[in-house]
Amino acid sequence: MFSGKISLYYNTLKNVKPTQLYHQVYYRAKNRFINKSYTATQQQGIQLKLQRGIICPKSFLGQNSFSFLNLEKQFSKIDWNYSEYGKLWTYNLNYFEFLNQEGMKKQENLRLIRDYISFADALQDGLEPYPISLRGINWIKFLAENKIQDEEINTFLYRDYLRLYDSLEYHLLANHLLENGFSLLFGSYYFKDDRLYHKARKILKKELEEQVLKDGAHYELSPMYHQIILHRILDSIYLVQHNSWKDRELLSLLKGKAEVMLGWLNEISFSNGDIPKLNDAAKGIAPGTNELIGYAKRLGLASRKVKLSDSGYRKFSNHDFEIIADVGQIAPYYQPGHSHADSLQFVFNYKNRPIIVDTGISTYEKNERRQLERSTAAHNTVTINDLNSSNVWGGFRVAERAKVSIIKETENGIEASHNGYRKFGVIHKRSFGFTSGEFRIEDRIEGKANKIIAEGHLHFHPDVQPEVIENRIIINDILELQISGATEMHLKEYQLAVGFNKLQPAKKIIYRIQDRAEIVIRPLVLDTISTPASTVVEITRTDASC
Repeated sequence: MFSGKISLYYNTLKNVKPTQLYHQVYYRAKNRFINKSYTATQQQGIQLKLQRGIICPKSFLGQNSFSFLNLEKQFSKIDWNYSEYGKLWTYNLNYFEFLNQEGMKKQENLRLIRDYISFADALQDGLEPYPISLRGINWIKFLAENKIQDEEINTFLYRDYLRLYDSLEYHLLANHLLENGFSLLFGSYYFKDDRLYHKARKILKKELEEQVLKDGAHYELSPMYHQIILHRILDSIYLVQHNSWKDRELLSLLKGKAEVMLGWLNEISFSNGDIPKLNDAAKGIAPGTNELIGYAKRLGLASRKVKLSDSGYRKFSNHDFEIIADVGQIAPYYQPGHSHADSLQFVFNYKNRPIIVDTGISTYEKNERRQLERSTAAHNTVTINDLNSSNVWGGFRVAERAKVSIIKETENGIEASHNGYRKFGVIHKRSFGFTSGEFRIEDRIEGKANKIIAEGHLHFHPDVQPEVIENRIIINDILELQISGATEMHLKEYQLAVGFNKLQPAKKIIYRIQDRAEIVIRPLVLDTISTPASTVVEITRTDASC
């Protein structure tokens, strides 16, 4: 057991950057032994021109009642450290995104801000750099839009930025450090502070170049986090474009990244506007694709045409079919916190309706549910001996990883393999492609191995009622999935995460494979359902990065 833990930590830590290890140790020592106080005062900020590009969803319900992540809490007196619903809920409470929701009154917002300031000496999670970053942007948006100058608020906000400057998330990197940089940019403009600006510029230039891939994807490969980061870039473009300080020197960088990220978002989104719920993507968190496109147009931006490549996602579509396949790596290698053990999985929409879906996420807590939602068996791919293809653990960690190799790629298909089951002496090969109006997924288990159990998994949307007839699966009398090479097939129930803290029962198929199986998806002749218009009404968000 002890040697197993050593192996687990070794295979996890060998991939992190030295700066992450250094800052992890440094910050822990600093927080334990150094209690730095921030006493600077700030009488006023600069009157910025800002507006709400995207309206935040309603999370403050009035009378000290809040709703985040599908969980509601009413306080007699607000406990800004409230932790009964988990750390992510506490974080959301401390983001103050509700300042910018529809219908909020200025005096009510000021009351909430002053209440927060009065709680300052007791704050815990709210003093961490990530909530400081988001809270800072939201306060500045509110103060600027309402032309408020308040010494007490400005002093608290400025001290927050000094604290953030001293605790930038170099131990985590990825989207956390990028959010630090965006917030420092807002803070630097608001306080006209060169020190904050130079740090923001340094972070944004370096991280945007690394974190936005050539095909426009954010490198954590989560469509939801892609939307969040794109929204932050659009807000930053508005800030720099409408406020002339620093000669708008970051504008070209921000616009270039926004346009290519818009291009990727257009490619990865389904025709109905939905994103695939891959790699910790969930409903109701980020602004939707249509909202972001609309915001970008108001800023004078157009999406750049891209071809899915570096992100490892591929999209195959015709008039009725849309399939997104994952042939990418665990990424980024040094911070795979939002990665799942989902190598070679796929999701499928038919006539703008979800049919085969990712099972989604409902929690960030380090528990059994989180582990299940990251597991291989929770995705539309193949398991060997009911184990994960990549060793996901601890909520946000990955030890041994599957390496994906692309074998062959054409305009209408792709073949790839991964070695996540190399310890059993086998590799999993999978091909995706259109043939004569049918879509085919072929699996091969290659190698010399004894006593392995290979099983394919297909997860259906709750609106789908699959009927198993021998080796055929009939979907709502409109589609047929024929599975050849399967030795057994079982219809089971699973819990689909339709949002944080929200599950819904649905059906899945588990089929046993010897060494080869093929799924053929075709419409039934009797299907007369027309494709709904692709214009989509955005869902109500339970939390958003506004």
